[in-house]
Amino acid sequence: MDSLSSISMFVQVAETRSFTEAGRQLGVSSSAVGKAIVRMEERLRVRLFHRSTRSVTLTAEGAMFLERCRRILSEVAAAESELSGLAGNPRGRLRVGTPQLGDLLMPAFDGFMERYPEIELDIDMSDRMVDVIEEGFDAVIRTGEQTDSRLSARRLGSCAHVLVASPTYLERHGVPAHPRELESHFCLQHKFPATGKLERWPLQLEASESELVLPATMTANTVEPLAYAAIQGRGIAFLPGFLVREALEGGQLVTVLDDYMDRQVVFWMLWPASRYASPKLRVFIDYMSAHLRI
Repeated sequence: MDSLSSISMFVQVAETRSFTEAGRQLGVSSSAVGKAIVRMEERLRVRLFHRSTRSVTLTAEGAMFLERCRRILSEVAAAESELSGLAGNPRGRLRVGTPQLGDLLMPAFDGFMERYPEIELDIDMSDRMVDVIEEGFDAVIRTGEQTDSRLSARRLGSCAHVLVASPTYLERHGVPAHPRELESHFCLQHKFPATGKLERWPLQLEASESELVLPATMTANTVEPLAYAAIQGRGIAFLPGFLVREALEGGQLVTVLDDYMDRQVVFWMLWPASRYASPKLRVFIDYMSAHLRI
């Protein structure tokens, strides 16, 4: 079991980027962690970490070794859970990465916490593309096509994106009949926080038509402020249907240019591929698949 203990220390250092923090979480001294890593490197005859006074980072060999070690620990945890009967009472910390869509996700997360009070949710809401394996996530929710062969995936559902505006705005400024008319409207645009680029509105144009140049009347790096501004009559916004479902049903917003829009966004749950998923991860995947209202 000494090798297993060393593997656990290695994974903890890789995830925390700190010998001190790894030791604190494992309940041992930082020197004990450091010595265990040195012994492992000597046994493997390879350097696992680049060390400096400011940081600890994985070498290329360490990154390759980390993926395999995580799978080993996952298998051990699953085996222990099966033997001890924990499968019926999942517990522990669950690190989850999600897009910045609190209005969509938090009702499902709240219900999950009510159902499984012994599972500690650690939620990282960000629109950046995280590395699930490298950054130590148990699972992430993503949109779009998924091609990472290191990950298992389950489809959670899909939703349409729509162009919306308030009836009062359209009364004042007119209803656009063609995408080109948007260039003279107030446009509320989403800006990707990682790149600063504006999200493209996927309007269907003729091949001979030039790209639209839309005014950026307001920009935001999350979509909730854009929905609020649209309801207040500040302009036209391109938003996911689930976010504005109630506003559309209540007449606060209406859609425009439906004949020129054709975009469905698929949501996926992704997690590191292994033979066994831990009980806490299995119940999380099943719960979100059943209760996420897209």
